[in-house]
Amino acid sequence: MARGRRTQVVDFAQDPQPFREQISAFIAENCPKELRDMPASERSVCWGGKRWVFSSPAQKSWLEAASSAGLTAARWPVAYGGAGLTRAQEKIFREEMARLKAPSPLESFGLWMLGPALLAFGTEEQKLHFLPQITRGEIRWCQGYSEPGAGSDLASVQTRAEDKGDHWLVNGSKIWTSYADHADWIFALVRTDREAPKHRGISFMLIDMESEGVSTKPIKLISGYSPFCETFFENVKVPKSYGENIPAQVGEVNRGWDVAKHLLTHERTMIGGGGSGSAGGILGGRSLGAFLGSLEEGVLDEPVIRSQAMELEVDTLAMGMTLERYKDMAKAGGVGNASAMLKYYGTELNKRRYELLMSVTGSEGVEWDGPHGTVAAEWLRTKANSIEGGTTEVMLDIISKRVLELPTK
Repeated sequence: MARGRRTQVVDFAQDPQPFREQISAFIAENCPKELRDMPASERSVCWGGKRWVFSSPAQKSWLEAASSAGLTAARWPVAYGGAGLTRAQEKIFREEMARLKAPSPLESFGLWMLGPALLAFGTEEQKLHFLPQITRGEIRWCQGYSEPGAGSDLASVQTRAEDKGDHWLVNGSKIWTSYADHADWIFALVRTDREAPKHRGISFMLIDMESEGVSTKPIKLISGYSPFCETFFENVKVPKSYGENIPAQVGEVNRGWDVAKHLLTHERTMIGGGGSGSAGGILGGRSLGAFLGSLEEGVLDEPVIRSQAMELEVDTLAMGMTLERYKDMAKAGGVGNASAMLKYYGTELNKRRYELLMSVTGSEGVEWDGPHGTVAAEWLRTKANSIEGGTTEVMLDIISKRVLELPTK
């Protein structure tokens, strides 16, 4: 992929209808028809990064066209590689993408998690250095939060970074690091003051995965597939700065918990978004009802199955509308602890969806190589949704204490 600053090639209209027509034309012209005609279940997700191998020239072409117009991070400012769209424009863009069956040009932890943190806490130079690379798919990030002894109690992280003058010396390990074996960089929580109260001695640090002393080890799951890894840091030298006013840490040293909390709201909302039914997998972007209707004739004639499917469809629609409301609230700056509620309900809804799928597909559903072979693997994967990003129990604790303000004793 070409390096360097992006040139804004599209002057987007401000009024909704002209913008809809313009963005629709852009998608139709720049997203290859072969991608739009491909069943969602057969598409390869584009993660980008230095080592990314495109599944086809069409996938590469779509990423380059979308990123050149800033549409991989549609609402980010133009100066940072985005398109500067409004919330309403972004919604129209997503609607037209769905209508034209265009896949997302880029999926990225940089877009979902690190980017919002940099926008809120990064220096101007950090933003200009890292954000355009993220939007162009040139750098792939992983998240270094959980440790063997610090999962739900994240502030107990023990991976330490010692101040050595011109660099930090990092030692420790992380676990459940998604796609660490494919990532170029990691954003990690490290302890920079071992004497301070645990929430006050943490820094949020950006580390090159090619640094000497960084290693990863994949974790195998029962589903047969796993994006998770263990990540180890052995005397890793992290420079204090990657350039003028581009420090290795985001935000202030020892105040990384502020950054971590901000990022967690985006992560939990992203995970909870699976409850809106927008994910691919066996459903391939279809509604649950459409998928069930594609099975053998008569499945939806069973009253219990039809009732459960209708209930899930209504709840999925409600979840999607709630996510849209949350986004509007976020724009206005008032979301409170909504991310915990979204994460909890979204993951539980997704688990219910796959429980029904397993029930309906019966013995064929548990066959790994059968006609519905991925149902079992995806059902197993939904269990992890209620652990990653904060367990269901932690989310309920946050809701009870901070939303409902229930007594602690």
